[in-house]
Amino acid sequence: MGSRVSREDFEWVYTDQPHANRREEILGEGRALAPLCACAGSLPPGRAFPSGARTGAPETRYDPAKYPEIKSLMKPDPNLIWIIIMMVLTQLVAFYLVKDLDWKWVIFWAYAFGSCINHSMTLAIHEVSHNSAFGHCKAIWNRWFGMFANLPIGVPYSISFKRYHMDHHRYLGSDGIDVDIPTDFEGWFFCTTFRKFMWVVLQPLFYTFRPLFINPKPISNLEIINTVIQITFDIIIYYVFGIKSLVYMLSASLLGLGLHPISGHFIAEHYMFLKGHETYSYYGPLNLLTFNVGYHNEHHDFPNIPGKSLPLVRKIAAEYYDNLPHYNSWIRVLYDFVMDDTLSPYSRVKRPPKGA
Repeated sequence: MGSRVSREDFEWVYTDQPHANRREEILGEGRALAPLCACAGSLPPGRAFPSGARTGAPETRYDPAKYPEIKSLMKPDPNLIWIIIMMVLTQLVAFYLVKDLDWKWVIFWAYAFGSCINHSMTLAIHEVSHNSAFGHCKAIWNRWFGMFANLPIGVPYSISFKRYHMDHHRYLGSDGIDVDIPTDFEGWFFCTTFRKFMWVVLQPLFYTFRPLFINPKPISNLEIINTVIQITFDIIIYYVFGIKSLVYMLSASLLGLGLHPISGHFIAEHYMFLKGHETYSYYGPLNLLTFNVGYHNEHHDFPNIPGKSLPLVRKIAAEYYDNLPHYNSWIRVLYDFVMDDTLSPYSRVKRPPKGA
């Protein structure tokens, strides 16, 4: 059903991602300069290097920082801890409230309320994966706290997400490494309006299983612990509140990560609506529920800055962000992706892995 999309492959590029260069310009970080002359022997006899010429190995020049105050934003956000605790407690109350409802109301509240909490919680885990709760000096505290935040989602997620998400930042768009990039099957099969709609609905399943096909990693001890804790929690919910509360929890995650207004961020962040732009920010009101994940150019430029401070990054370095393409509606992003026959899962910038 619907017209077939025109794109038949990813947008392959052979340049580095733009975020490192922009960060370098804003903070004035050093970069290596090639020598003006490789060695004295390359000059004709009787000639000497000019005074002050650079020779031999590259040197590092440190440009003046344009906005050094941005570095002061690179610190943990203690409020994140309390927000996550309140969200977990809120879902525990919801588990109690839905346990005796009719099934239709269980599903209704799973979509109308639980989906917002659980999707927001996945983005809280995203924050924790960057050590925004306790800081880098207490990295393991962040891992344990991420498992706690994971509880109302129902599926073990936190530790695996951390492992793959760091690859996404370091190797944005790299073939076989960045599992945020759809598989070739997704690009080939979900190529009509109806199929793209189903792809949006099934997003949580693709994000769950895609890493197993693109970049499988050995299971870590922390992942095993995450799984055991989560299964134990799910069993407790079943025995204390009953099957309806368990279904509410799992449905909230499935529905909230599928066809849901907040899920627009999955597509808005990196799908190429405009040629040459691989990352887009969103400046609409749903940032209030998503720890400012919409500020995505700012986040990729400065992943060590907590979400609460990303609007300040944009304000301080406005010359770098105000003229970049951005969105104000994730719902519109979802609609355009499904209906526009130039857009599909292939609409991603992809680059060969370094060294390939």
